[in-house]
Amino acid sequence: MDQLVQHIESLIFTTDHAISLDEIDSVLEEAFGIRFPQQEVEGAIEILKARYAADEFAFDIVEIGGGYQFLTKGAFHNTVGVFLRQTTRKRLSRSALETLSIVAYKQPVTKSELEKIRGVSCDYAIQKLLEKELVLIVGRSDGPGKPLLYATSAKFMDYFGLKSIEELPQPKEFKEPDNTIGEMASDEDAAGLPAADTTEEE
Repeated sequence: MDQLVQHIESLIFTTDHAISLDEIDSVLEEAFGIRFPQQEVEGAIEILKARYAADEFAFDIVEIGGGYQFLTKGAFHNTVGVFLRQTTRKRLSRSALETLSIVAYKQPVTKSELEKIRGVSCDYAIQKLLEKELVLIVGRSDGPGKPLLYATSAKFMDYFGLKSIEELPQPKEFKEPDNTIGEMASDEDAAGLPAADTTEEE
């Protein structure tokens, strides 16, 4: 039983999703050439759940989505959340951060609208944001060609510690003076967003 417990533990640890009993059974059967009784497999999982429920562990095995997964215990969610936010900011390029900030304030927004504000192509930045699941496609615009519309995701809210989009820092309100000298502020300045670096490589 101890060996079975360890093999099941390694499966739950390795997967990036909740692994079901059927998946565990299938892997064990192919690995050992025999089919373990369901009761024996479930018993091994209960041993693991009891083990990780102890206070000495920061995570436990949770039954979720029809399967089993290692999850951090609630007491450590804030610490992990800070790490995820810091990691996300470090990994995002300046162009991706600029694009993300515009999406956050202008959503839902099309790629052409993003590029009009930034002044450069946003293809690469949008792709990276979609890959990181910080931005998602929410539909199509009614404009010519019905371009895709982009908005921030639930993961964006989690990473930046926001309960709702209303918690975003509010852009400064600018009042255009009656008489001006020089060029008008860009759309990005008016929105309180960081200025785009038009020389930056995408």
